[in-house]
Amino acid sequence: MVSSSPDYSIPKETGPRKKGGGVRKTLVILLPILLLIGLFIGVGSVQTMKINPDAAVTVGKTLLPIYIGLAILMIGLAVWYVFDNPPSWIKYLQSVVSALLIISVFVMLAATVVNVLKQPKEKKQNFNTLAVIADYAKIEDVQLKVNTQGEARPQIEIDLVPEVGGKIVYVSPNFIEGGLFRKGETLLRIEDADFKVAVIRAEANVAQAQQVLVRERAEGEIARQDYAELGRGEPSPLALREPQKAQARASLQAAQAEVESAKLNLARASVRAPFSGRVRTKASDLGQFVTPGSRLGRIFSSNVTEVRLPLSDAQLSKLDLPLAYFADSRDSAPKVDLSALVAGKVQHWDGRIMRTDAAYDTATRALFAIAEVFDPYGKGASEDGVPLAPGLFVDAEINGKIFENVVTIPRDGLRPQDEVYIVDTVGKAEIRKVTVLDSSPKRAVLTSGVEAGELVVLSPMERSRVDITLKVLDVNDPDVVLVEPPKPDWLKNSEGEEGSEDKAGEKKERRRWGKKKDDKDYKDDKSEASDAGSDSSGED
Repeated sequence: MVSSSPDYSIPKETGPRKKGGGVRKTLVILLPILLLIGLFIGVGSVQTMKINPDAAVTVGKTLLPIYIGLAILMIGLAVWYVFDNPPSWIKYLQSVVSALLIISVFVMLAATVVNVLKQPKEKKQNFNTLAVIADYAKIEDVQLKVNTQGEARPQIEIDLVPEVGGKIVYVSPNFIEGGLFRKGETLLRIEDADFKVAVIRAEANVAQAQQVLVRERAEGEIARQDYAELGRGEPSPLALREPQKAQARASLQAAQAEVESAKLNLARASVRAPFSGRVRTKASDLGQFVTPGSRLGRIFSSNVTEVRLPLSDAQLSKLDLPLAYFADSRDSAPKVDLSALVAGKVQHWDGRIMRTDAAYDTATRALFAIAEVFDPYGKGASEDGVPLAPGLFVDAEINGKIFENVVTIPRDGLRPQDEVYIVDTVGKAEIRKVTVLDSSPKRAVLTSGVEAGELVVLSPMERSRVDITLKVLDVNDPDVVLVEPPKPDWLKNSEGEEGSEDKAGEKKERRRWGKKKDDKDYKDDKSEASDAGSDSSGED
């Protein structure tokens, strides 16, 4: 019995071998490898272009032939495979799609490489300079002005007090806060019945003293006659009652004084205004019992309003105002313009500096000048009729000394630490140290450091930027350029290189196209000349 064993040998291929099998395998293996290679190369070129454009251009120039060769190889293999071994319609469709996919991939890769090869446009660097506003320094005759501030207050302000006590039986309608009264007007009246009785009693005492004096005189005359009839010689003063008569006269004078005092108290029962003015506060009213010296209210005079103006030593140097000054008259006193914002509008009052304090203020180390405004509620009011009321805080501008032929610049041109930026005709700035005589919000008056006609920078500018070449514009018209800085050397060299490149390009174009164009123009000119000759011969 023969046992059978399994046959593990590889069966031999029978039948005709199918053409193109190896090619298909090669194509299947080669296709993804080439696609990955192209993808990596394209991505690398794009990243290189972002990092280093010059290196990307070099890589693109080297790899472009490789891209083209790979594209031709892949297209040729796909076409050869399709037509050498015709598959079914499904395989045919797959082959066509694969071929189109390969073509599209390599077209995109080629477009990427072409974009990499394009030279980036060079941006021209603009010549931008710092533009500043400037103005010229001028020579002028100026009058210095001193600006200070102070509070308006009445020249006379008192507490209204009664001189006698009693109950208030009358109050004037003008005795109210803000009330206006005239000099001698009765503001309050105290009950005067007791004072009238005192006057009558005093007058009775006067009559009695007069009777005693008359009696003593009569008795003294009788004593003189008795001594004469008896012939006893000269009588003594005591016999003539001289002491009694002197006492009677003294008693009469005392009685008369009591009458005057009673009448005076009666008159003092009416509280009258010692001056024309206004009532600031009211502290008593009808029916109130008051004692001598108690406060009835506070009143002030409206004839003159004063403003105390503090002046520093620097401000005093700008004024012709000596220490312990006292004006001889109002006309000779220095003028001062007082202003304040009242009801949203600036009001002005004309004042005069009538005197200064006798000593400096120890707290502020300033000397106070007293400016006076006469009749502030009448003729001294502002143009709009606004009075200079007490308590109003005002700005004062005092006319000072006059200086001739001094240099003035706009205030914006004066920098901290008394510095000025000067610009020359080529835009170079320079820092100058100046001596300031006076400054105001609009101008600065200088005595040294700047000459007339020099350009002073007015724009805000950091000190570190002074070394930059500046373009200077007119302060009155910024469209007008006062100083145009020259172009730097690097810009001139750059423009020269651009000009030479443009000329070289024009020459190249002429070499490339000029011959044909010239030949054509020559032929056209020759034909026109021949036509003109034939026309002239025909005319002949």
